[in-house]
Amino acid sequence: MTHDEIMNLIDRSLFATIGYTDENGRQNIRRVFCVWHKGLGRHLISTNTSSHHVQSLRKDPEMCLYFHDDTSFEGICLYGKALIHFDRRYKELLWNDGDEKYYPKGIEDEDYCILEFVAESGRYYRYDGKGDLTAEELDTFDWGKEYENGYAKLSGKGRP
Repeated sequence: MTHDEIMNLIDRSLFATIGYTDENGRQNIRRVFCVWHKGLGRHLISTNTSSHHVQSLRKDPEMCLYFHDDTSFEGICLYGKALIHFDRRYKELLWNDGDEKYYPKGIEDEDYCILEFVAESGRYYRYDGKGDLTAEELDTFDWGKEYENGYAKLSGKGRP
């Protein structure tokens, strides 16, 4: 797969699966809505500060992020670290009408945070092969990119 093909897979996925280790050393996975990307290596996820995965990632930020398309048998697993943001600029970027049902106090709700995943490497596969992504490849592909909504980019529909 080319880097552009991997980016297309990420953009059309809408959801990703995160993997992390909890406070008891158990492996956990969660399915999350993830459409904001800065190239291949940085991804934003809005979530609850009180969630178990955020509490675990505050103690141990190592995680993986997996995007896939079952219909085309493609997948990319990225390995890296989580950063947790509480500043307004990240919160505003991901805020959607209707989010008040999850965060009743609005953008400033203390239970609203943004998880930023920063990839250090990756492994991809498709029906025609598999391969690895290095930190250098991720940095090179991502150079000069800004965060953008992959769903809006592909669908032309704006924010989902």
